[in-house]
Amino acid sequence: MKIKQIQVDNYRLLQNFKLDLEDELSLVLGKNNTGKTSILSVLEKFINSEKSKFTSEDFNLVFKNGLEDLIKNSVEKTEEEFKELGKDLGIKLRLVIEYFDNDDLSNICNVMMNLDPDNNKVVLGFNFVINFDGYRKFRKEYSEFEKKEKLKFEKGKIKSEDSEEVISTYSQRGFNEFFKQNFTEYFKLYKGPLEWDLMKNEIIESTIVGAENFKDILNFKSIKAKRDVNNKETDKTLSKQTSEIYKREETSEEQKEKIEKFTDELSSTDKTLTGIYADIFKAVISDIKKFGGLQENETNIEIFSTLQQRELLEGNTTVMYSHENSDKLPEHHNGLGYMNLISLIFEIKIQVEEFKRGKLEKPSDINLLFIEEPEAHTHPQMQYVFIKNIKELLKGGINKKLKNDEGEEKIIQRELQYIVSTHSSHIVAESKFDDIKYLKKLNKNEVISKNLKDLEKEYNEKGQQQNYKFLKQYLTLNRAELFFTDKAIFIEGDTERILLPAMMKKIDGEYPENKLLSQNISIVEVGAYSHIFEKFIDFIGMKSLIITDIDSYYLVPAMEKDKTTPKKKANGEPEFKTQKCPANAPNSDKTSNHSLLFFYGKTCDDLIYFKELLLESKTLIKDKNKEWKVDKKGKLLIVYQTEELGYHARSFEDAFFKLNEDFISNSCNEFESLTNKWIEKFRIDKDPFQLAEKGVNSKPSLAIEILRNSASDASGNEYSNWQIPAYIKEGLLWLKED
Repeated sequence: MKIKQIQVDNYRLLQNFKLDLEDELSLVLGKNNTGKTSILSVLEKFINSEKSKFTSEDFNLVFKNGLEDLIKNSVEKTEEEFKELGKDLGIKLRLVIEYFDNDDLSNICNVMMNLDPDNNKVVLGFNFVINFDGYRKFRKEYSEFEKKEKLKFEKGKIKSEDSEEVISTYSQRGFNEFFKQNFTEYFKLYKGPLEWDLMKNEIIESTIVGAENFKDILNFKSIKAKRDVNNKETDKTLSKQTSEIYKREETSEEQKEKIEKFTDELSSTDKTLTGIYADIFKAVISDIKKFGGLQENETNIEIFSTLQQRELLEGNTTVMYSHENSDKLPEHHNGLGYMNLISLIFEIKIQVEEFKRGKLEKPSDINLLFIEEPEAHTHPQMQYVFIKNIKELLKGGINKKLKNDEGEEKIIQRELQYIVSTHSSHIVAESKFDDIKYLKKLNKNEVISKNLKDLEKEYNEKGQQQNYKFLKQYLTLNRAELFFTDKAIFIEGDTERILLPAMMKKIDGEYPENKLLSQNISIVEVGAYSHIFEKFIDFIGMKSLIITDIDSYYLVPAMEKDKTTPKKKANGEPEFKTQKCPANAPNSDKTSNHSLLFFYGKTCDDLIYFKELLLESKTLIKDKNKEWKVDKKGKLLIVYQTEELGYHARSFEDAFFKLNEDFISNSCNEFESLTNKWIEKFRIDKDPFQLAEKGVNSKPSLAIEILRNSASDASGNEYSNWQIPAYIKEGLLWLKED
């Protein structure tokens, strides 16, 4: 029996939200403020609260604005019109549960709304909603509130001292203030089952009027990100947790023998200590007898030892670390990362014991644990360790021994589902892609959840299984932070990777508003394979810039070894080879750039299309058919070399050399990566193409040398002695805008 889906309506950013759960681990990730904590919060408020714990700030802003219009509208809706607005108006939680023949159905049968044997889903519904009577009461009382506020405003009117304008000393309150103080009068908490439509694969919504207790079906617990762990000498978090673990385990059948042994030892110790106490407190007891009218032998006071195992553990267990020389060091001597990891494991152990419930109770049918941001206060290596081992730690689920009426022991076993929320790229890098649920913000008031395994389906449908395999390997090994970045730059090679931060800093100096280096931007080196990332770019929905080369060329006849005889194919047709050239060379008519051809749906013969394409026509968006189309509102921009100073370069080096002739030719600047023969030739003929194609020994070294030879101007602006090629500059300026 498992929760297959969580649905939430109108709770904070979770306006119309669905989260699919895996059988074991569901790894929920997303950038900050994408609703990860809201999922935990709404589950706690509905499942673990008998009374409403909601605040006015919990309501989604779009819903609240719609409610304001409904309440303030001059025409009151009839009951029928109100029902047409929806079955329930307010915050809702739906848990879709799937069960199987081998499950214990004794509890869940009470919430089955459909007896179709093929329908193995039930729905637990939770509402915090306003009904028609609440709506009418809300309208009536808000109308009275408005009238009173207007009167107070009118009474407070005075003439301004500075002008003849009439102002009021009273600040009139509005809908938000009234709603905040009074919403609990109109919204009520309800819990009850709902039916699952097997044909439509959706919930059949109906009004919930009860307040059912689902505790035998569902048990929810959480471990929050804010944990009381530090490495101060006075802190004993780990030691305190050992007593917490004991409290959970002392009533379990599995630990019965061990607990009895512990209790027997305490009883023996009690007898010894009682005798010692008689001597220690002999004088005190004698003094007490002198007060209060006590007569000798009439009332005897004795002090007994009554050790309690719980209290003994709570105050007197200390977690120690073993050192290399067998010394024992206190817990605060270890690093905070280790302490937090150990504390987290202790806390998980405590919660697993809590899932077992009372001594005579069965565990609930479904047990859901939410672990919020395990990376809190933990360094990367500990994050790797945690996520690699969490499944092994929890795979045993919940196991509890109970005796039946005949006294026979029976093991009750329940599986454990757990949600881990994170914004740690280190945790993602060690996770299975199928476990990942990515939270994507559609707008400032709505978030959706996307299953990463659905991305795999997209690749498979296009026969691109190898591309998806490469994407998984690349993201987990190199760039898991792409899941959490706001913007991304995809580049081809080392030169751009090394120089881009300097270029971004240079642009920030020229255009200080909304600086690039202050934004959450990832730079990703993908070679000539940016098109492999296209489905991922669309899936994540981040603003992305692809910087690539136009890769212009033309065809020339291939020659035999004698260099005079044209080569021919087996069928007798002439054989050709590619000839690289600047994009504005007389014979230039083709491009070999696969990314350009893929994203714009062109062929290699369409070089002139790319040469004439303006910046506003380079932004792309995916249409309903999942095809990339030119759109000014698109969040993907592809830039490549454009004509500059009367020259259209083929590559980055080509464009840089043309734009920075003096910088490259300056004999005071050292460029060991450039061949002497070709740099000398460049100083004479200023041919950037030949230097880029034949004179560069190492592109990474060239990039480093550009930085080494950089200089600042009199105003302190760095990198002032060289210029950024126009196509990169226009791409970065586009990216820096929100």
